[in-house]
Amino acid sequence: MDTPLTRLVGVRHPIVQTGMGWVAGPRLVSATANAGALGVLASATMTLDQLRSAVREVKSRTGAPFGVNLRADAADAGDRVRIILDEGVRVASFALAPSPELIAELKEAGVVVIPSIGARRHAEKVAAWGADAVIVQGGEGGGHTGEVATTVLLPQVVDAVDIPVVAAGGFFDGRGLVAALAYGAAGVAMGTRFLLTSDSTVPDAVKARYLAATVRDVTVTRAVDGLPHRMLRTPLVADLEAAGRTRTLFRALRHAAGFRRLSGLTWPQLVREGLALRHGKELSWSQVLLAANTPMLLRSAMVDGRTDLGVMASGQVAGVLDDLPSCAELVERIMKEAEQVKDRLTASR
Repeated sequence: MDTPLTRLVGVRHPIVQTGMGWVAGPRLVSATANAGALGVLASATMTLDQLRSAVREVKSRTGAPFGVNLRADAADAGDRVRIILDEGVRVASFALAPSPELIAELKEAGVVVIPSIGARRHAEKVAAWGADAVIVQGGEGGGHTGEVATTVLLPQVVDAVDIPVVAAGGFFDGRGLVAALAYGAAGVAMGTRFLLTSDSTVPDAVKARYLAATVRDVTVTRAVDGLPHRMLRTPLVADLEAAGRTRTLFRALRHAAGFRRLSGLTWPQLVREGLALRHGKELSWSQVLLAANTPMLLRSAMVDGRTDLGVMASGQVAGVLDDLPSCAELVERIMKEAEQVKDRLTASR
């Protein structure tokens, strides 16, 4: 299926696997790329050496294009960009808007720049700065999310910018892909659907929790880091929501200490990381620390399988998913269904 997205990044199908921390590693990214979609490696939870090693592992597994997701506000963003350039990565995606200077540096080197945005004005801003495309995530999407549904936000953004728009939030099948294209999008991006594949390294027990969830079991909470965060509702989430200020601060310090050991950050650096994630919000110090070490809470579930100690970011689509296909099976199924939907619409004219 030929769209502005497939032409821009050089993939066969207009589908993007998003850069989920602790989930989008070399195995999932390469499997996605080999299936003809765009796999995106999550770098925020990696050290610089780990990132370079992960990029090289993906390259050893596939010759297809893939991307790396970056945090534009990270203190070492420049070093990560240099790794991308050194290793010849085709696409750089961003969870936060990169600066005009960073966009220019990447584009000058031939790298396609695709920020993720959650509001029309953000899309207009990065488009004016030279972004090649945008991923627009509606409120149905997992992780940090906004309040506007994809079906309302997507057409706003499509009408506002003249670069390819990739729709995210609530997509999992061929019907959704055709719907996104009808809105004017150039493709869809999916996180939870790719997390729930046999190529994902997420522990089986955690995948089982996702598959058992109903739509009502996926909630948005501010209890983790003070920002709206869509995830599976678990006893830990309920405990965080009910915790008092002192207990929350103690928990935040404990998790921060663990993440500091894992990441190699100093305490001042960890606090700066948390402050950078505030997005102008008024957060308590415990929320600042939790914002800094949210990756540790995610790691507990996504890597260690401890659903009692970690959180599980999730899109609402978890409530309608019931299988674990391979990436190849998933992409083939989506594209086949999309063609069937297109044929049915054409025949009904």
